[in-house]
Formats: sequence, structure tokens, C-alpha cells
Amino acid sequence: MTARRILITGSADGLGRLTAETLLAQGHDVVVHARTPARAAAIDHLVRRGAHLVVGDLEDRDTVRRVAAELNDTPPLDAVIHNAGVYSGRAVMPVNVIAPYLLTALVPAQRLVYLSSGMHLGGRPVIRWDGSYSDSKLYVSTLAAAVARLRPGVLSNSVDPGWVPTRMGGRGAPDDLELGHRTQEWLVTSDDADALTSGGYWHHRQRREPHRSVHDESFQGLLLRSLKEETGVEL
Repeated sequence: MTARRILITGSADGLGRLTAETLLAQGHDVVVHARTPARAAAIDHLVRRGAHLVVGDLEDRDTVRRVAAELNDTPPLDAVIHNAGVYSGRAVMPVNVIAPYLLTALVPAQRLVYLSSGMHLGGRPVIRWDGSYSDSKLYVSTLAAAVARLRPGVLSNSVDPGWVPTRMGGRGAPDDLELGHRTQEWLVTSDDADALTSGGYWHHRQRREPHRSVHDESFQGLLLRSLKEETGVEL
């Protein structure tokens, strides 16, 4: 396995922190992210072990641009895991969709993983920036597929980690927490033939069939045009 430089957004807790811990232990050059300096304190142990840290609230577009500029002033990234997410409130679309779009447009990387959810199947294939969590996961899954189609030199995939017992998922979540982060780690590090494919929607290292709109080029185009209009940045 080749050591890679990997950014994991939202790595102060939950799946993001577990992913960072695993990749750091494997010898990769890990860049961790936290929303605030107070949240970053939870991953001081990773920074002491050699992880690099970026701090910024992904709900704020200017902050996302500043984080992107900061990343571009450091050695190039090999991979990004767009892990940060929120379930409800006004931050759903900014954090779950707009921030991954801006980082994809502004920060080069050869492997991209976008955290989706089985709930994306309930998303509506219309663009509403006040939409639901399910809508946001449909959008980000579609973004992953669009990037795979438009950037043939990039490996871009989305992952459903399952309903796992994290702060977002709740203590009673029935899925396996360990399996919840293995697929994204494998996709950004492995040279297995399956991991070198693009445009997939994955669950526990198995490709699954996503919402029919995910690979609909007309919906991909609508989403990308809307994101360009919303942010002023073209992919």
C-alpha cells in the first residue's frame, strides 16, 4: 500500500475520527478537520501523532474557500473523504452539499469519497436549497457520480456507511460501527481492482444501486448548474 496524503472533513468525532485514526496508524499522511478550535481539542492526540489540522466551519462558504486556500498551500492531497455532515437545521445543505462541491472545485485530489446514506433513496430529484437530509444525500451522491463522469482521471465514489451508533446516528443505531468506516478507507488507499473503479455507490465494500437520478446526466447537469449559480464557482 502506497502512503497517501488524505483529508477527512468532520474528523473530530464519529466515523471521521475513526477513519483518521485508522489511516494514521497505517502510515498515511492524514489531514484532519474540525469545525472550531474547541472541537479540534478532541483530536489533539492525532495531531501529536503527526496528523495535520485544518479548522473551519463548513457551513460558511467564505470559510470553505479559506480552508481550500490553506490546503492548496500545503503538499498536494491524494484523496479527500467528504465525511462532515449534519442531519437537520439550516446547515444541512451548506455542509452536506455546498462545502463538498466547493472543495471538489477548488482542491485537486485523485481519489474522492462522498459520504451518502441509504436515506438518499427518499430524496427528491429537484433542486431545493432548503431541502431535507435525504435530499442532501441524493445531491451529494449525484455530485460524486457527476465528478466520476466529467473527470475520467479521478476516482470518485459515494459511500453509505450504514446507520451506525455515532452522535448523529444515536446510541441505538443497529449497524456496525467498525464496518461504517472501512469502505471509505479502502477506496482512498487500496490498489485492489474494485477500489480503482469510479462512479460507484458503495455499502460495506459492495456496490449497490443508487437512486435512479444519481446517474441521470440531465439531473447531474441541473445540480451542477445550480451549484455554480449558488456559489459562483464552476466545477
